[in-house]
Amino acid sequence: MLKRILTGDRPTGQLHIGHYFGALTDRVALQDKFETYVLIADVQALTDNFNHPEIVRQNVLEVALDNLAVGIDPTKSTFAIQSLIPEIAELTVFYSNLVTISRLQQNPTVKSEIKEKQLLFKNSVTYGFLGYPVSQAADITIFEADLVPVGADQLPQLEQTREIVRKFNQIYGLILKEPQARLSNFPRIKGLDGNKKMSKSLANAIYLADNPKVIQEKVMSAVTDPAKVRLRDKGRPEVCTAYDYHKMFSGDELRTITQECRAGNRGCVFCKEQLSQNINTKLAPIREKRQSFASQPKTVKEMLLSGTAKARSVAQKTMLRVKESMLLVYP
Repeated sequence: MLKRILTGDRPTGQLHIGHYFGALTDRVALQDKFETYVLIADVQALTDNFNHPEIVRQNVLEVALDNLAVGIDPTKSTFAIQSLIPEIAELTVFYSNLVTISRLQQNPTVKSEIKEKQLLFKNSVTYGFLGYPVSQAADITIFEADLVPVGADQLPQLEQTREIVRKFNQIYGLILKEPQARLSNFPRIKGLDGNKKMSKSLANAIYLADNPKVIQEKVMSAVTDPAKVRLRDKGRPEVCTAYDYHKMFSGDELRTITQECRAGNRGCVFCKEQLSQNINTKLAPIREKRQSFASQPKTVKEMLLSGTAKARSVAQKTMLRVKESMLLVYP
């Protein structure tokens, strides 16, 4: 029997090249080796978009289109919409009794994200946002996932899941599977503004659906070496955001780009024009495939509902075992 993977996305916007290199390429490769569930986590997206539910709703389809466009095959992978599987919310409630507030506050990823969203929360973070790792634990365990692909920054979330599983099993019996992490091969990708994180909320991303003109405009805005002021100034590729993108998109040209930059034989404008061409070449077939799926919204929605029904049947079986162990099944 194939091992099972749980992966997915929050539908807060279209997916960008950070998602592509950080998760999607690996996700496509894994679907041939593992039983893969792709969760569109719309409930979790509401933790910081509770005042704009329309954003979450409209992006459920957008996220599905991005996954399909990069090669996620619904005959190999099962898509599921989180809000249509109420057992996840039910399991989240049960898990909430096993985690203390102080433990959630110690989670370094949550602490960092709360800091990023100070404008939204001001001085009082919501219970839903602070507790979203508990919801993630329910996502993972309700599908009995063996492996969870994560970036290094998400390891604290997975460890919290493992802690919950161990505590649950200690109290109620060996019911739940303790998942393992599968680390991504790619580090976090910088934003166009030089921020260490490319993010939808920071408006510093290149999206898979961006057209060539938009990509060129965005690339031209990318931060470069601040010490390289004149055309013939020697550059430092290691501090240039545009160079970071060249490493992903320029392949065999990278060595020449590096040498020319360090020698002062490469202007930033030319370098960015070359980069935008390479990005567009890479993303063109993805855009074309995405547009093809977008022209068939009814088919895509049916695929989402069909996958969700399959996923819910798995969730229901897990919940029955959980409730039996907790003495919550009544005759």
